[in-house]
Amino acid sequence: MLGEWSCGWRSVPLTVPEGRGELFTAWRFHAAFTDSTLSLADAEKDHRRHAIVEQVIAELKNGPFAHAPSGNFQANAAWLALAALAFNLMRACGTLADTFHARATCATIREHLTNVPARLARSARRLTLHLPEHWPWQYAFDTLFHVVHVPPPPA
Repeated sequence: MLGEWSCGWRSVPLTVPEGRGELFTAWRFHAAFTDSTLSLADAEKDHRRHAIVEQVIAELKNGPFAHAPSGNFQANAAWLALAALAFNLMRACGTLADTFHARATCATIREHLTNVPARLARSARRLTLHLPEHWPWQYAFDTLFHVVHVPPPPA
């Protein structure tokens, strides 16, 4: 018996029942098959980079680039430029809002922070934005709003 470990509300024995141990206690193995000439560490890095690119492409296809391709090359080029611009702005807004939205997809950021059921009121030459009560993303929206609307530093 190795002893006991207590996590506050119950104690857990530090031994493993008979027949339920790890297969390899000293090493953890992961298979990697590739025909690349890169080293294993570099090949794994390249695989992760490629996975990120695939996620960005999928996000663009589900969002602003869903209208392409059209029969016109210039229209496709314009849609691609606008889709990339919208994607980068949405990711920047998510990063400025909070840590949850920094890792969220653009569709989630759009749903939580952009498509807000709010009312704009004008009184005494001032605009007031009335946001919903008990809105779960109020803090993230306020953070993003104040970061974006900070006055520039004096020159």
